[in-house]
Amino acid sequence: MKLVRFGDKGRERPGILDREGRVRDLSGHVEDINGAALSEAGLAKLRGVDPGALPLAPEGVRLGACVGAVGKMVCIGKNYAEHAREGGSAPPPEPIIFLKATSAFAGPNDAVRIPRGSVKTDWEVELGVVIGKAAKYVAKEAALDHVAGYCVVNDVSERTFQQEGTGQWTKGKSCDGFGPMGPWLVTKDEIPDPQKLRLWTEVEGKRMQDGTTADMVFDVRHLIAYASGFFTLQPGDVIATGTPAGVGFGQKPPRFLKAGERVRLGIEGLGEQEQLFIADD
Repeated sequence: MKLVRFGDKGRERPGILDREGRVRDLSGHVEDINGAALSEAGLAKLRGVDPGALPLAPEGVRLGACVGAVGKMVCIGKNYAEHAREGGSAPPPEPIIFLKATSAFAGPNDAVRIPRGSVKTDWEVELGVVIGKAAKYVAKEAALDHVAGYCVVNDVSERTFQQEGTGQWTKGKSCDGFGPMGPWLVTKDEIPDPQKLRLWTEVEGKRMQDGTTADMVFDVRHLIAYASGFFTLQPGDVIATGTPAGVGFGQKPPRFLKAGERVRLGIEGLGEQEQLFIADD
């Protein structure tokens, strides 16, 4: 299944794609594409729904972040060796974890505001792993049993805020709109191996990132098991699993986003996003 959320920001409705790729309204069956809907029981209920019998969403309707009421987004830093090296460091000996504020979440094609004072706004295409069953002290071998599905995440980053001055990475990762998710949440039965997906980014039509999830330093199973050893992963939580080489700060010379530029990104089987970057008010 490909699950979506559609409608005006803050008023999104749950939806599902039919066989023709059209958005159908699921609000008669679930309140939202959230933790409850993504549980084993919730997904089983949705599998019994005939998308063709549901009302069509308006053509051209806005898509929201594909998961609603996310409790936390757990992000993984430097999880592709070449990305670590382009930043001047070796791959880490264990996963680097940071969190992205929920106020950063946005629809896959929403405009992204470059925050005031930003001079180094950057892009990062990432595989998002959506949790469907609570995970605490999970063994690596059982980790995928806790996954509801996968999605595209753009871990937009402001490198000055992230890396210069004091504090942790959060302030450079959590600006409003810095977490586009979607277009869809694709349930795990449609993605037999999350380590065999190509992911890419284009900036103003130029291919900047072109990688594969096979190149992760720590694979999806490892990340779920590792994170669950520190805190419980709840249904509806998202793990952003890191980005391949080709980000702006890794270019020679570095290349950062300016108002009026467009970024397009996608992951094999999970769809595409496109954002216009604009100046904040």
